[in-house]
Amino acid sequence: MSEMNDLDDLFALARAEEPSPALLARILADAEAVQAKPAPRRSRWRFLSVLLAGAGAFGGMATAALAGVWIGMAEPAPLAAVTEAFLPDTVDLIPTYEFLAEE
Repeated sequence: MSEMNDLDDLFALARAEEPSPALLARILADAEAVQAKPAPRRSRWRFLSVLLAGAGAFGGMATAALAGVWIGMAEPAPLAAVTEAFLPDTVDLIPTYEFLAEE
């Protein structure tokens, strides 16, 4: 039981003394040295490239997107025949503005 009293006395003694400013300065200097430095900022293109698993995947996605836009706008004749077979009632997704000229 006397060991606990000795320990309590040591803690009370440690609480009573203020740490020296030199000790606090050394502790803060060590903490700053150990802290992780902020990572350099990456560009948005680099982030997108990493997100899409590299430049190859990014290039492939860009090519596929451009091909989709081109095929959608040009609509080759064989594709038009297939579309008519599956969808006989056509829907005008890109309307012309001729209805505005009619009176």
